[in-house]
Amino acid sequence: MPETPTLVPYPRQLQTRPGRCELIENDAKIAIDPSAMPNAQGYRLTVTADAIVIVAHDEAGVFYARQTLKQLMRQGGRGTPCVEVEDWPDIAVRGLMLDISRNKVPTMATLFGLVDKLTELKLNQLQLYTEHTFAYEGHEKVWATASPMTGDQIEQLDAYCRDRFIELVPNQNTFGHMERWFMHEPYRALAECPTGFEYATTGGWRGPTTLCPGDPGSITLIEDLLDQLLPRFASRHVNVGGDEPWELGKGRSAEDAERRGLGRVYLDYIHKLSRAIKDRDHTMMLWGDIIQNHPELIPDLPPDLIALEWGYSANHDFDTRCGRLAEAGVPFYICPGTSTWNSITGRSDEMVANQIAAARAARDYGAIGHLNTDWGDHGHWQPLPVSYLGYAMGAAMSWCAASNTAESVIDATSMHLFHDDSGATGRFAYDLGNAYLRGSDTTRNNDSAVVALLYLDEPILADLGTDAVKLRETERSIDEVMSRFEAPVMPGPEGELIAQEFRVSADLLRHGCRLGIARAEAEGQKTENIAPAKRKALADELNGIIPRYRENWLARNREGGLPESVAWFEKLITRYVG
Repeated sequence: MPETPTLVPYPRQLQTRPGRCELIENDAKIAIDPSAMPNAQGYRLTVTADAIVIVAHDEAGVFYARQTLKQLMRQGGRGTPCVEVEDWPDIAVRGLMLDISRNKVPTMATLFGLVDKLTELKLNQLQLYTEHTFAYEGHEKVWATASPMTGDQIEQLDAYCRDRFIELVPNQNTFGHMERWFMHEPYRALAECPTGFEYATTGGWRGPTTLCPGDPGSITLIEDLLDQLLPRFASRHVNVGGDEPWELGKGRSAEDAERRGLGRVYLDYIHKLSRAIKDRDHTMMLWGDIIQNHPELIPDLPPDLIALEWGYSANHDFDTRCGRLAEAGVPFYICPGTSTWNSITGRSDEMVANQIAAARAARDYGAIGHLNTDWGDHGHWQPLPVSYLGYAMGAAMSWCAASNTAESVIDATSMHLFHDDSGATGRFAYDLGNAYLRGSDTTRNNDSAVVALLYLDEPILADLGTDAVKLRETERSIDEVMSRFEAPVMPGPEGELIAQEFRVSADLLRHGCRLGIARAEAEGQKTENIAPAKRKALADELNGIIPRYRENWLARNREGGLPESVAWFEKLITRYVG
């Protein structure tokens, strides 16, 4: 065992003492004494040769002391090391939000296993981002092929979370990101732009995504969803989303927006949502991106709302945005990300910098919560274990930023999430997550040049900051990292699955490199101009990856979203074969 125990999150105060303790966890002597431990959720854990003593502020503190003890025992060999730990969290609420709408809905076994990991990380909130993946009665056509969560399953998961001091918070987008609903009648009539709109980000035409805020049917629909969803949870919070209503003010609300201002139209709808939430005795959580575009309206937000300030880049301006919320007296969570979506194997350095910046802003501006986010844009290609480093880093920064570093988190992730006491798997995952850096001379938000080649429609290589030389360097970097991962080092069946997931992910990255190299050498850098033999080789390679990708998907997730996720690859194959 290392001289200093490898723990995650690493505690704020830990002293090792000579000797080992042969007692088991159930032998611990426990006392709850707020006067001895004044910080909520705090504890003192003392392990001597003949005793284990826990003194905690509250029941949560006892629970977190047991998690630390479990980790000490895991790496203790013939006995638990003698230590004294004094610890409590920087931030009261420490959560994870997992996207279950693009396109992965995890199996119940996967969700229970995830909660077990979050428990050791001392997280105490979980949200499952939902657009169309809850089985709402009367709306079967929306979720029929999505393998949704049912009400009974939510109640089972909620009880499992409560037993582990985790609040399962209902999460349902209620404004933008409603495209899964507008694919069907009669919902399309509720859209801001029922026939679609010009999407500014890409310049192309896009189907409707945003509810019309002035249509009474919009809030009627949302109230129906809330009435079905909220009773399944013990939590009195609800995340209503509200982010990215891209076409707001471009369709049915255009005249109102011109007359009163776009921000006021947005805010009026948020007040309607707030009244619906208060009528149901809940506290509303709201993504903070749109109100930040209208800072003069921040003081007019509904009272008792919790704003969710999200940003996923290393240079996100948390200071300005959190400062506005703090000045207006709006309680808020800080919301960084795992940097895994649109990247397949993560973007490790970017994730670490983003998490550190978020933790600093949380401290400086008084965030009441830290909600780490794990999205699934463009097919949710990244497997769950790719996010373990991001989960651990978010937990470490929200528990005690001063005593945790990227290096300590890498080692602890290996030990406690991958169950590899050599430390190799954590380092491998971190390095694979940085392999993309050689592929571009530009920093992109929320993706990498290598992966963008796979999901964007014929992106111009120069716009991605890449070329054949950089992509060859990236491929060599992937090969070098993967050469350290010839066999799984984690024990048990999950170890083999994790090994397969990383191998398939690396193969997809290599494929992006090879596609980019082939395009760089083709006339006009067009896929159609790649030599036929090379296009066939690319098609054969991707066709060989897809069955392994499907197998890995079904090991952890329901089938519903799999065809749509694979369709992104099939679209590429169609380009290859002409």
